[in-house]
Amino acid sequence: MKADRSSELFERSKRVIPGGVNSPVRAFRAVGGTPRFVARGEGAFIYDADGNRYVDYVCSWGPLIAGHAHPDVRRAVELALARGSSFGAPTAAEAELAELVVEMVPSVELVRFVSSGTEATMSALRLARGFTGRDKVVKFSGCYHGHADAFLVSAGSGALTFGTPDSPGVTAGTAGDTLTANYNDLESVRALFARNPERIACVIVEPYAGNMGLVPPEAGFLQGLRALTREHGALLIFDEVITGFRAARGGAQEREGVLPDLTTLGKVIGGGLPVGAFGGRAEIMEHLSPLGPVYQAGTLSGNPLAMAAGIATLRLLRDGGAYARLEALGARLERGLRDVFSRHAVAAQHHRRGSMLCTFFTDRPVRDLESAKRSDTARYAAYFHALLERGVWLAPAQFETAFISLAHTEAELDATVAAADDALCALEART
Repeated sequence: MKADRSSELFERSKRVIPGGVNSPVRAFRAVGGTPRFVARGEGAFIYDADGNRYVDYVCSWGPLIAGHAHPDVRRAVELALARGSSFGAPTAAEAELAELVVEMVPSVELVRFVSSGTEATMSALRLARGFTGRDKVVKFSGCYHGHADAFLVSAGSGALTFGTPDSPGVTAGTAGDTLTANYNDLESVRALFARNPERIACVIVEPYAGNMGLVPPEAGFLQGLRALTREHGALLIFDEVITGFRAARGGAQEREGVLPDLTTLGKVIGGGLPVGAFGGRAEIMEHLSPLGPVYQAGTLSGNPLAMAAGIATLRLLRDGGAYARLEALGARLERGLRDVFSRHAVAAQHHRRGSMLCTFFTDRPVRDLESAKRSDTARYAAYFHALLERGVWLAPAQFETAFISLAHTEAELDATVAAADDALCALEART
């Protein structure tokens, strides 16, 4: 496949944008080569600047659960735009989307909209500290909660890929208030509570870690976090920016049967437009201004275009039937890939939850950051490029998650499995 126009655009971008991209993982540094510049998307496909078509499993890193340019979402945004793009004043659409969130997410009684997932998690931490009167927070190695200072301590995803989990610019004081535990390791959390009695405001966790590849919680892990936080008077925050309305109608908390005190959301609730949200129990959320003393604000919070796209998307998911289809599609792709890798005797770990899935190139189980880092990233890079040449668009990094949308069909999934088969054959021939 040609990449001439993408190469030209990349060189042009590098002259005016750091690294030529506006989010590091897009630069292809983890896999090598030239990033493809996307011209448009339709359904399950994206088309690059050179006219190449790909089956898309990035789906804008998760938001496009309905696929690209879904007619209902497109129509809703067009109608909203005709009325105006921003007002800096409340609109009926904000209330409607909030009602849908409260209806669908089991633990949320009140919700506040913001403009990004990072803003949602940052605000949720501030609220937890304000509500409890405590300063310290617990997060997990390999879980990524955006790029606010408090989270860039042993981070995953882009920070992991680029080898800077403790980013320059994060002060020692901020890092000192962030305590890091090991994912799927309750004892490491228990030890932090023991060393910091009555000082921990909250524990924040991705219920399904999606930024060191997809790493699900082991049996009892989330339940144990719920018990520990209650025992010590701390809040439990689920970062469901990825899993919210993706893992299930009510997110991973519905699927796992564990209810947090606060939930952060993003991606799907904006239908592809920039949006974030955080919500939870009313007694906690009422500490936010203008009701309470914890300040949070945003000029574009509740943007009418994002609200319209979110309403249209959640309406598509509201009856729950969509999740049965997504589960079936996810299972079909997982089965196909497992079979192909087995026939080629390629050591790999295949993880899936619903329409989220990941393949680790390792012969050992992956349960946390350390075991994820044992994956053969060079082999993933070769596999990534082999699939890209065959019209399949995966995340350009081993430590990411693939997504299936409602626009994908069995035909696209089967073609992907065939492409994986052919790709592994080609890689074998090179060795």
